[in-house]
Amino acid sequence: MAVRDVLVYPNPLLKEISKELDDINEKTKNVIKDLIDTMDATSHSTGIAAPQIGELIRIIAIDPGKNKKCKSHHGKRVMINPEIIKWEGLIQSREGCMSVPDFTGNVNRAEKIVVQFFDENMKQHVFETEGFEAILIQHEIDHLDGILFIDRIISKRTDLFRRKKYK
Repeated sequence: MAVRDVLVYPNPLLKEISKELDDINEKTKNVIKDLIDTMDATSHSTGIAAPQIGELIRIIAIDPGKNKKCKSHHGKRVMINPEIIKWEGLIQSREGCMSVPDFTGNVNRAEKIVVQFFDENMKQHVFETEGFEAILIQHEIDHLDGILFIDRIISKRTDLFRRKKYK
């Protein structure tokens, strides 16, 4: 459909909790297409959540394969009403976000998760994942709950970094 503008912090919509979906309608299909188009329009974005384009519904799109270091993953997909039903381990990672374009930061995340969600046809899926894909899914689900990675920074004094600008 279209590449949409990504909301940037401190836009108040980024701090809202998104609503669950019961069914898919034309508007929802358009939001899904816009999420994918917006994510694909950048070479660096591996995920995006509906609130980042101003839609307060529980949909995320991920493409972990865009990260060259991510060797094992479940592919590009849309997740509706995603929920982490099990997690284990703890890993520290450096995260960035299109909605917080000027910073990256160190965040603790679960190392391994089991996530359940619905696809675009409202068919339920459950899978286990770890490493980058697990971190990515946790990051995007946080957006659905009004949480940004900067809310999870280990120490705002030592673990928040100004992003380098590339021309």
